[in-house]
Amino acid sequence: MRSLKLTARRLSGPHRRIVTAAVVGIVLIAALSFGAKRWADGYAAAVSDVTAAQVARIHAGLLASELRTFRLLPLVLIEYPDVHAVLEGDDPEVTARLNGKLELLAARTNAAVIYVMRPDGRTIAASNWRRQDSFVGHDYGFRPYFGDALHAGSAELFALGSSSGRPGLFIARRISSGRRPLGVIVVKVAFDRLEAAWARQAGATFVTDRDGVVIITSRPEWRFHAVRPLSPEKVAAAARSRQFGRLPIRPIDLAFDGASVHQSAASEQLSYRAASIPVPLAGGELRFLQPLAPAAASANASARLAILAGVIVVGGVIAVMLRSREKVLFQVAARRTLESEVTLRTAELTEVNRRLIEESREREQADRSLRSAREELAQANRLGSIGQITAGVAHEINQPVAAIRTFAENAGQFLDRGSPERARANLDLIVDLTARIGTITAELRAFARRGAPMIGAIEVGAAIDGALLLMGDRIRSQGVTLDRSGRETGVRVVADRVGLEQVLINLIQNGLEALDDRPEPRLRISVELEGEDRMILEVVDNGPGVPPELEDQIFTPFVTGRPDGLGLGLGIARDIAREFGGELLIVRSALGGAGFQLNLRRA
Repeated sequence: MRSLKLTARRLSGPHRRIVTAAVVGIVLIAALSFGAKRWADGYAAAVSDVTAAQVARIHAGLLASELRTFRLLPLVLIEYPDVHAVLEGDDPEVTARLNGKLELLAARTNAAVIYVMRPDGRTIAASNWRRQDSFVGHDYGFRPYFGDALHAGSAELFALGSSSGRPGLFIARRISSGRRPLGVIVVKVAFDRLEAAWARQAGATFVTDRDGVVIITSRPEWRFHAVRPLSPEKVAAAARSRQFGRLPIRPIDLAFDGASVHQSAASEQLSYRAASIPVPLAGGELRFLQPLAPAAASANASARLAILAGVIVVGGVIAVMLRSREKVLFQVAARRTLESEVTLRTAELTEVNRRLIEESREREQADRSLRSAREELAQANRLGSIGQITAGVAHEINQPVAAIRTFAENAGQFLDRGSPERARANLDLIVDLTARIGTITAELRAFARRGAPMIGAIEVGAAIDGALLLMGDRIRSQGVTLDRSGRETGVRVVADRVGLEQVLINLIQNGLEALDDRPEPRLRISVELEGEDRMILEVVDNGPGVPPELEDQIFTPFVTGRPDGLGLGLGIARDIAREFGGELLIVRSALGGAGFQLNLRRA
């Protein structure tokens, strides 16, 4: 009896340790599961937040670029002589000419409609004068943008068209003669193409006005819904101005909780992570909703791998302890039968050794499984990224791609003919062409990623390289000889990179159009420093030059020496240069043609 009690005491210690280890293991696995779930939720939210912020900045930049382009139209049109002539008189010939000019301008700029209104609100000229739903003769004096522009000089309003039924942004500018208002010119902008581009991407994008009403969206069913309740006064004011037609302003079917957004779909609950960024509209804000499901699925997979690794470790520890306890039992039994059963003890020791070998193999297998699980977890973390939104490539890539195919086909023929040297030369050309494609796409991607214009220190040489990269195909196709002179490297000016490239591209385009069908065409870009704080950049050609009668008014809107030109490019380029604190002038060309001088402050 005493012997049995001693044996029980000896066995109770290992047994308690195994039970304790099992309990501790279960608690650790539960804690690991809880922690892994918290980590997965946090990681999915963080990845989605980064993606949402990147896409929101890109979409806001595209919208700002659209708005910047269309806001220039009324500024240049208020200087157009025919606009003043129509508002001050009633000449049918002048009105017909203005209608045609507005129609051509709307078609080339993709504006929905451009129209001119008298001080009484009646429309007297419009780009849609040919259509059945023409604005000509209609009274839109009840629209807030008309009254605000007439009194304040300018106004903008996003509303549903009362005649067309299409939503759009109305940009209005007052036209004056001295201090006397003559009328208002309005440009209506539709964002159909921008919304369609947003809709082709994952997630949802929408823009709200100062009252929280959705005005531009990739989800048409959300248009004119409110993200927050509107006061009765706001609803009544919208009804009086027919801003949203007869549509009721309903709350949007989204629940906002900080950066988390939830939507109750037909059969499931959809979750998003939201990023918002201000846009250049009165009180406007762009929001992008990134679906949480893809990042959550990846993070949950990683969490499950971590839990599996924890289970393997705890199971291995318990297995080792169980094996150790079995070893103790075998040793106790061996000691009790040592004197009488030597042969049996030897057999038992052999069995113990065999099981120890199996135990060692099992430990090695558990270690290999643990290492494999850790590697899979690391790989899942590396693949947790959702991806990036890429900009489209320019038309110039088509030529290198076509050339790559041609060189590849020719290389095959050279190999068939036993000319490996010529085949290798073609392969070297293919490598150069692919490098050029990479350079072009990098330049276009940097341009597309820009948000609101940022004026700062810009290197002139880099801006010229960027402009020539985009215009290189046309320069080569026309056989134009390009000269670059002066100091470019290390010279920085106060400007915006995209705006400066736009000015350079405009001047280069003017030069190329002037050199069309000219013998031995030549274009020169030179950079010189003037004093301590100014930089002079000149673009000259050996074309026919600017007619003398147009030199004093070449920067005036709609003044052009080409029969098919609008006469807006140089005026817009000069306005951009002035935004940088510089000036754009016409100068005499050393090559005998036209010359333009861009004067900017050095950074």
